[in-house]
Amino acid sequence: MKGDVLTVKMNLMSNATVAFTRKQAAPAIRNYDDDLPPMTEEELSKVKAVPRVKTLRRVLKLTQEEFSKRYGIPLGTLRDWEQGAKEPDTTAKSYIRAIMGDAEAVAMAYLRIPPAPLPD
Repeated sequence: MKGDVLTVKMNLMSNATVAFTRKQAAPAIRNYDDDLPPMTEEELSKVKAVPRVKTLRRVLKLTQEEFSKRYGIPLGTLRDWEQGAKEPDTTAKSYIRAIMGDAEAVAMAYLRIPPAPLPD
């Protein structure tokens, strides 16, 4: 399970959003199920990308409220990011990248939870 989450996090770090370009999406859809016709240009134009922070929150299996409290992001701001109403600024993007890198360490730093003592 931990390996799966790490793979997702690595993919999230390399992609601004979880989405395909039109050229990438059509063959992927055709290969998925031969019974489905390829999406038209109009259908592809209606496909929405999932914001990276929403995908991260889901990977961590946290609700919006839990994510908000755990990382000190105002709930309204988080909702705006996830709905695409607003885009995180440069500082927020860096913070999100830090959470992707080591979610537990960032949570401990934010919540000021002392780390576990090192074994002797």
